[in-house]
Amino acid sequence: MTTLSQLQPQALWQWFEQICAIPHPSKHEQALSAYIQAWAKDKQLDVVEDKVGNLIIKKPATAGMEHCKTVVLQAHIDMVPQKNADKVHDFEKDPIEAYVDGDWVKAKGTTLGADNGIGMASALAVLGADDIAHGPLEVLLTIDEEAGMTGAFGLEAGMLEAEILINTDSEQEGEIYMGCAGGVDAELTVPMVWQSPEPTNASYKLSLSGLKGGHSGVNIHLGRGNANKLLARFLFDHADELAIELTQFVGGSLRNAIPREAAIHFMLPPENLNLLQTRISEFQALVREELAIADPGTVLTLDEIPAEKQVMSEDSQQILIDLLNACPNGVIRMSDEVEGVTETSLNVGVISTENDSVQILCLIRSLIDSGRSEVEGVLSSLANLAGAGVEFSGAYPGWKPDNSSPVMASVRETYEAIYNKEPTIMVIHAGLECGLFKKPYPDMDMVSIGPTIRYPHSPDEKVNITTVGQYWKLLLAVLERTPAKD
Repeated sequence: MTTLSQLQPQALWQWFEQICAIPHPSKHEQALSAYIQAWAKDKQLDVVEDKVGNLIIKKPATAGMEHCKTVVLQAHIDMVPQKNADKVHDFEKDPIEAYVDGDWVKAKGTTLGADNGIGMASALAVLGADDIAHGPLEVLLTIDEEAGMTGAFGLEAGMLEAEILINTDSEQEGEIYMGCAGGVDAELTVPMVWQSPEPTNASYKLSLSGLKGGHSGVNIHLGRGNANKLLARFLFDHADELAIELTQFVGGSLRNAIPREAAIHFMLPPENLNLLQTRISEFQALVREELAIADPGTVLTLDEIPAEKQVMSEDSQQILIDLLNACPNGVIRMSDEVEGVTETSLNVGVISTENDSVQILCLIRSLIDSGRSEVEGVLSSLANLAGAGVEFSGAYPGWKPDNSSPVMASVRETYEAIYNKEPTIMVIHAGLECGLFKKPYPDMDMVSIGPTIRYPHSPDEKVNITTVGQYWKLLLAVLERTPAKD
């Protein structure tokens, strides 16, 4: 059976295998960071951990390239922790179980962390090599990219000397990215008033699962089901008819992942159980038909649970259902300037029930600030109508495309020379850290490349082995062609 360390390029895959072995979900990157620092010091490389936890590792130019501009290879240390409901896995303690399946590397029941572990592995492999031509080199590994871009926000001016930055967080071989969407978190707080349930009512849990989920930027245009929205729709259609008394709504786990699973706890009159089962069966069939191509695997499961002591008041329940049902989700607008790219989107990512409220966490993305502001306004209006609170936080800028970028032109020309075909110059709807880097380093010339990664932010995540080799070949060629200092 082929292991990762047997794949080519071997140095990159050996590093990725090591990365998979050390837990590193967002906000828990310390163990992997410590391992990398110890390795860099053993290699006698200059390594610094900045105030927020980013790592900056520097390596002198290879002989004959001392006159070249300094290049920084950038990746993020953290990974998205997502797993299937039946998978027993602690992302803070357990290694990722990566395996080879044909021309793909996958993980057993969890996210793989190829986003951005492959990019990180490539940067570390370059640092460790003695036979790769490059000018003065820096590697920047940021923390907490997936959960708040804490590392990118905290990067200070003066830490880097580079004039060129190569971001390794793109996910399609043959595409060169020169711009990305900005974003902002939105948290809606729906106040709850609780009351005693009808004493004769029975308690149930309705779970929705089987959806593909995925990255709320890269995959948002695919029309996949959102578990939170689907359960809200079921409640809107049938809560009154079934005399449902809602006690809990939970769904999703990350604001930047399309929610694959959600569940509601509720009580209802025992005599309505047969009708409930009928409506569940009908709704499952309806959703499977509607999502037959985009997301055909919807499963609704009903379980009896212990009796609840309190239920939402009639008004609180109705407000919650109406707000969730009315809340926009998915693609808001496609770009007029970049064909086939989403301009603005909203992901209703996480719903949690607290003691005195229900929290709804969303992520707004947009290529343009006015698009983001428009969706902020829509959510504010919905909150006002519902008597709910709304807060916006963690806003990060987009990366404005620069058609005159010398490094973009160099990567394009290098790709054409290697593969005898033109790459696609793209703007990505996902959030890259480049926009934030522009604040402390406004004159830095940036580009983003990477191998083909499918279904990031979901347990279906996989990376194509052939394209990792192609990406590696391109990266080394670009480093070899680093221009001279002005």
